[in-house]
Amino acid sequence: MVGFGPGVGLRKISSVGMETSCEALLRELQHIWTEIGESEADKDRMLLDIERECLEVYRKKVDEASEAKAWLHQTVIAKEAELAALMATLGEHTMYSPMEKRLTPLKEQLALVTPILEDMRLEKEERIKQFADIHSQIDRVHAEITGDAHKNDSFSSVSVDEHDLSIRRLNEYQAQLRNLQRDKSDRLHKILEYVNEVHSLCRVLGLDFAKTMNEVDPSLHETGSEQLTNISNNTLNGLSSSIMKLKTEKKLRIQKLQETVESLFELWNLMDSTDEERRSFARVTCILGSKEKDITHSDLLSLETIKQTEAEVARLTKLKASRMKELVFRRRSELEEICRRAHLEPDISTAPEKTTALIDSGLVDSSELLANIETQILKAKEESVIRKDIMDRIDKWLAACEEESWLEEYNQDSNRYHAGRGAHLNLKRAEKARLAVMKIPAIVDNLISKTFAWEDERNMPFFYDGVRLVSILEEYKRTRQQKEEEKRQYRDQKKLQNLLLTEKELTYGSKPSPKRCNSFNRKVNGNHANGNGNGFMTPTPRRLSVSSATPELLSTHRSYSCRQNGYFKETRRLSTGPLNYVALPKEDNTSSFTSISGSEPESPLG
Repeated sequence: MVGFGPGVGLRKISSVGMETSCEALLRELQHIWTEIGESEADKDRMLLDIERECLEVYRKKVDEASEAKAWLHQTVIAKEAELAALMATLGEHTMYSPMEKRLTPLKEQLALVTPILEDMRLEKEERIKQFADIHSQIDRVHAEITGDAHKNDSFSSVSVDEHDLSIRRLNEYQAQLRNLQRDKSDRLHKILEYVNEVHSLCRVLGLDFAKTMNEVDPSLHETGSEQLTNISNNTLNGLSSSIMKLKTEKKLRIQKLQETVESLFELWNLMDSTDEERRSFARVTCILGSKEKDITHSDLLSLETIKQTEAEVARLTKLKASRMKELVFRRRSELEEICRRAHLEPDISTAPEKTTALIDSGLVDSSELLANIETQILKAKEESVIRKDIMDRIDKWLAACEEESWLEEYNQDSNRYHAGRGAHLNLKRAEKARLAVMKIPAIVDNLISKTFAWEDERNMPFFYDGVRLVSILEEYKRTRQQKEEEKRQYRDQKKLQNLLLTEKELTYGSKPSPKRCNSFNRKVNGNHANGNGNGFMTPTPRRLSVSSATPELLSTHRSYSCRQNGYFKETRRLSTGPLNYVALPKEDNTSSFTSISGSEPESPLG
């Protein structure tokens, strides 16, 4: 029998509890057929049917097994292909490696690949979500940068390319997103800086910040969460352009306000405005000398502030017009005071009498006249500065001359050596005065040389109260030399007097009686009551001497007309003719000597 003989080798049925085999069943079936009395032909026919039925069952099972094998094989191949595609898409290369198929059953292969495939499918879905999310963020940020955010209300419908879901691709998108976010952050910071700068400029200029922002982009000052800040290039360019306009306007207003404040200061100084009047505009005065970046006070450059300042300037200008004459005279007095201190001659073109006539006649505008005086004041101040070194030396010379005058008066005091209150102080001053007097010639010579150097450097004479200083100094030197000559003649005359008295005594052979001596002394003392303590009298017709000229030179700045009675005209009247001592009567020697000593000049300009 085919398939059931021992040569065929029946396969054992591996069922628990089955104790018989196909051979035992066949023997039992044959035994039953024998008992029934079946013929051998019927037995062979029935066994052939049984064998055919068994073959059909086996063939069916084989077909089913083949189909199952084919399905398993196809399933494993499909899943491996899907797994390979997923791994390629996700960029994974180490999660699964196909095993040797000859050694591994299909079910084991299927059991191995199925969980890996499920994991890869889940990872793909997660990766798709990541790509969709990052694509959505990139599109949103890109739309904000390009200014198209308001056109896209939703970014949920994002198409993702599923052919490449690798980590490398995801990292590229993440890097792109980071760059866009960095660009967005930089733009937000830049816009914030621009907005703050616009706010500061609007605050200084007194402009409406919200209106200014609306002209650029309404989203820049709206605080609603549903409103996205526009960070596009158009917004940045609009803010930059707005800032440039505001800065230009700020510069124009600063220049305008500075000019107005300068005029305001000039009017305040001219009008001698009170501190209370100035205090109301103290806030705008800080604009002078301030840098543009330091001008940040609120509404300092507003149109209202500028109009108020201009209105104050206009008011003071009208007031100045009514008080211009008073201002001109005041400035002229200031000019004369500056010239007096510097011993300069003020410009006669703006003298008070001429100024009054010009203003009353209306031939000259008061403002022009005032400006002319201001120019003269500036020029006088400049000349005072360049004359300072010479003037300091003149003051030193005049101080020495004053000491000389005091010393002469001190020497004429007969009680100067008497013990009394303050006598030691006078003695100390006299010593210092003698030292100062000894330096006078050197001081004068040095002053002359310095004056010549000053004149050569500036190619102009140095005038002192309208007179050339060199002429004053040279006249002073001549007068001082004349004084020294008169002193020398006085000493010679005194020696001659003593000689004549001695000869007279020798001629008469006897000395004068005490009574005559006393009367002579009384006569001499009576004639020299104003003497210097040594019996010699100061001249009765007092003439201007070197030391006495000092106060007049000091007082020249008090009156420009005093020079008519001053030192130079007086010294020209000094008698310089030689004295004829031989022609003097002997009995009038004493009085003659007295008149000679009285011609001794004193300190100049005293």
